[in-house]
Amino acid sequence: MQLKRRKVVVVLLCVTISLSGVALWQQAQIASPHQFVAARVAAPNATAAKIVAGAKAQNGTWYDASYRTISYPNGDFSDAKNGRKIGACSDVVVRALRFAGLDLQRLMHDDMTRHFALYPQLWDLNAPNASIDHRRVPNQMTFFRRFGQTLPTSFNSSTRSSWRPGDIVCWDTGNGRTHTGVLSDGIDVNGVPLVIHNNGVCREDDCLTRWKIIGHFRFPK
Repeated sequence: MQLKRRKVVVVLLCVTISLSGVALWQQAQIASPHQFVAARVAAPNATAAKIVAGAKAQNGTWYDASYRTISYPNGDFSDAKNGRKIGACSDVVVRALRFAGLDLQRLMHDDMTRHFALYPQLWDLNAPNASIDHRRVPNQMTFFRRFGQTLPTSFNSSTRSSWRPGDIVCWDTGNGRTHTGVLSDGIDVNGVPLVIHNNGVCREDDCLTRWKIIGHFRFPK
């Protein structure tokens, strides 16, 4: 019996250490606001400025892409049990736009209700789901192509001026895995815009060209 108790204690200790390691790793991902910033540039308009502010307000949000049943419209969620903010990369976009008065959940659900077949059929659904559709990057890309401004996906001297604070960028990070974020008003020493994204924990990061860019949008146009 004593040996069994020791085994239980060891297992619990290992689990505790593992969870602590995850927490420390996520905390380490939170970059200093000035770690990459060489300069700040003005957002092109008030809406874009609010989108950037709404994205920055999420810094420190822990990554959690799990399915949640949420209210509609203006539905959102948090980790009530542990009292911390959580969300996926797509939630950075949703919440940033909502801060600017644009409820992507409602806008996308309304469009998908009328034009469901135009959206990616990747999740074995036969009807829209207002709890999750707007939180999926491929769906967001389809919506922004339909109602936003589609912009260059390359970053170089000739396209630099098309990359503005508040724009939305989407990547393929490998093996078809999609990721998204919001362009910040910060730029690095080479003039490359920083991006506010959640890839473990939400932060302002020098990552625009880290992965293959597959989408660059401005919403509203």
